[in-house]
Amino acid sequence: MNKILHLFNEDFVKDYFSQKLITFYPNLKRVSSVKIRPYKKMIWETTYHVVIGFNLEIEKKNSEKEELFLVCSAHSNEPRENVFKVLSFLHDRKMSDEVFDIPEPIFYSSEFRGVFYSGLKGDNILRQVRENSEGSLEKIVLTARMFAKLHSLSIEGVENFNPQNSEIETVVPGVQTILREMRRKYEGKYDTRMASLYEYFVSAEKRLKKEENICAIHGDAHLENIIDTGPGRLGVIDFADFCFGDFARDLGTFLQQLEHRLVKVKEGNACYDQDKILKNKFLTEYLAARNMKLDDNLKERIKLYYDWTMLRTATYFFLKEKRELERALILLDRISLSIKTKDFVI
Repeated sequence: MNKILHLFNEDFVKDYFSQKLITFYPNLKRVSSVKIRPYKKMIWETTYHVVIGFNLEIEKKNSEKEELFLVCSAHSNEPRENVFKVLSFLHDRKMSDEVFDIPEPIFYSSEFRGVFYSGLKGDNILRQVRENSEGSLEKIVLTARMFAKLHSLSIEGVENFNPQNSEIETVVPGVQTILREMRRKYEGKYDTRMASLYEYFVSAEKRLKKEENICAIHGDAHLENIIDTGPGRLGVIDFADFCFGDFARDLGTFLQQLEHRLVKVKEGNACYDQDKILKNKFLTEYLAARNMKLDDNLKERIKLYYDWTMLRTATYFFLKEKRELERALILLDRISLSIKTKDFVI
């Protein structure tokens, strides 16, 4: 039996947390009940990639009861110990404050190759933004300020948590792996074009890379990783791709994914108007928070990562299912056109 299945067994989980949490909650007597909610459940014969939420009721030694919400992110082939280190780093640097919420690291398990942390209660802001509901613009503003604060954290003397993820060429699963899978799946039909595009982005990043732009970046900046934790508050989750890289990568990724998530479900001018308003607001607020100007160099870097994010999405469509082929090819055409025109359009 795959060992990760233990974390979906209520009796096992109650005993497991009753033993593990005593270090962090000295007054803990036992975990009296648990509700298990899988957010990601990819389990094969011996391998797995899971994200699991645990709503715990704990009984204290004085017989009082308390509720805890914990999350486990575990991967059989990618140990999540670096995520524990990232969360510890962010708390040490006071990333959590009166506005921003960061999950608190609890412990790392080498047995499950997973990190356990306090979960953030709330929904991601994707639906708010899609529906253009009241408060969605405020959350975009807070998101911009959150990234501005993250990118301003000191990384002096800190080792890169995930150096493989710091450059386009080696971001998991890596360019060579992607091209090999493309050749296998499509028998050489599209991999030459993909190789040419990846070569362009790898070369452009190396040309534009400057040490003064390197900072702590989230690495997977999109609406589903931003959590509405209450009025005037915001949280961020999923730190598996956190690394040291060009801050423009988070900006380009978030701006492109903002467009992608809106256009995906709607058509017509109203959608594109909303998309443009939100993207401009995000970038304006970010620059103001960091007292920066949008010069030509920053425009070029944001555009680089914006277009590269489209390529990552196209790659996902190519490798997911052949029925997504049309969407992938549309994106490739958009990327090629964007590279040729070199226009910076938000």
